[in-house]
Amino acid sequence: MIRKMGYQWHLRRLMAEREMFQTSDIVPLLAERGVVLSREQVYRLVTQPPQRLSVDTLVALCDILGCTPNDLIEPQVVNAQMPKKTADGAAGPQPELVQPRRTVVRRPGAPS
Repeated sequence: MIRKMGYQWHLRRLMAEREMFQTSDIVPLLAERGVVLSREQVYRLVTQPPQRLSVDTLVALCDILGCTPNDLIEPQVVNAQMPKKTADGAAGPQPELVQPRRTVVRRPGAPS
């Protein structure tokens, strides 16, 4: 079984719950904790899920918001491929891989 994982990023919601509605509200709070990010970087951090996040930034956000990493990041299964099952519920035979076949293109009227 192959599981493609994703996650929900809850930074904006957690900020709003603490009446922090401007992304610039969090810039000086991060700087106090040694995390120096530009306003643009913080804006992206708040408005879209980060692809990369340093542990220092994660810990600083948790300290500022009084939360845990589990409150900020909610793992989710995006796509799971299950093996096909037979009528009795057992995993059925796996389909064989189809081998590519060489194609020959011939002009009309040309000898075979």
